[in-house]
Amino acid sequence: MNGLRWGILGPGGIARAFTRDLRLAGLDVAAVGSRRAEVATAFAEEFGVARVHTSYDDLVADPDIDIVYIATPHPFHAEQAILALRHGKHVLVEKPFTLTGAQARAVREVARETGLLAMEAMWTRYLPHMERIRALVSDGALGDVRAVLADHTQRISSDPLHRLNNLELGGGSLLDLGIYPISFAWDILGAPTAVSAAARIGETGADVEVATIMTHAGGALSTSLSASQSAGPNVAHVVGTEARIDIDRVWYNASSFRLTRPDGTVLEDYVSQVDGRGMQYQALAAERLVAAGATDSDVLPLDETVAIMENLDEIRTIVGVDYPGQE
Repeated sequence: MNGLRWGILGPGGIARAFTRDLRLAGLDVAAVGSRRAEVATAFAEEFGVARVHTSYDDLVADPDIDIVYIATPHPFHAEQAILALRHGKHVLVEKPFTLTGAQARAVREVARETGLLAMEAMWTRYLPHMERIRALVSDGALGDVRAVLADHTQRISSDPLHRLNNLELGGGSLLDLGIYPISFAWDILGAPTAVSAAARIGETGADVEVATIMTHAGGALSTSLSASQSAGPNVAHVVGTEARIDIDRVWYNASSFRLTRPDGTVLEDYVSQVDGRGMQYQALAAERLVAAGATDSDVLPLDETVAIMENLDEIRTIVGVDYPGQE
């Protein structure tokens, strides 16, 4: 363990999945922090973490950690990322990076001021099959890319008290689920030039389903569907003039895909071989960046993260979803 010493802020379900993969990769999980001592202690015992902190302030002030993984609910990401940066810690912030574009810009400002790495934990971008897909697109294997189609739909909960249905906690399908296909569209096609959207709003005011159609450079199109109360195929496609890529279920996890010509000839059949869930790849990328003295991700630059959060703001405005206390 000669890399970064990780601190886990917010030891919930996603943090457990992340830490499990960090352990598989041999990375150093040095400390955990929670406002609930019993939760932090149980997490430390499960993963063999040496130091337990019962406040976030104590965690980020720990001199024996280098980087903080922030895994609390969306509305707290900006405040906690800024807190960690101000204490000299790099941050990997669970997606969505923040609740709003304004919050994302505030984190970016502090990251630049402190000269530290602030990176969104959009782990899908760092998976091996996504790396291969970007290479195929870049090499022209698909010809002129004309469309990206993807969904992220799960039957999670219709309970009004569930976090996903609570606007106070940034609830709704868009930020939790829709960010995956929208970030994927940005990855392949770049920033949209026009955005349209429609949604079904649940009884709590949170978006239950959101569909988007976006136009990108050269007239290329992307479509996405996110849903939190109904499960769809969770597949994705990149369509070009010379070939297409069909990513199997579940496309945003470590998955397989085929590169296929219009006549049906399969040019490549890619199968992922990943230990665990694959969340370690984003952590390994962060470690390489810090070791190289870099302060920004080359896979998902901070400016792009901010722009995607602004894109999500625009979609929420179109469909009429507002978070309490946010402009």
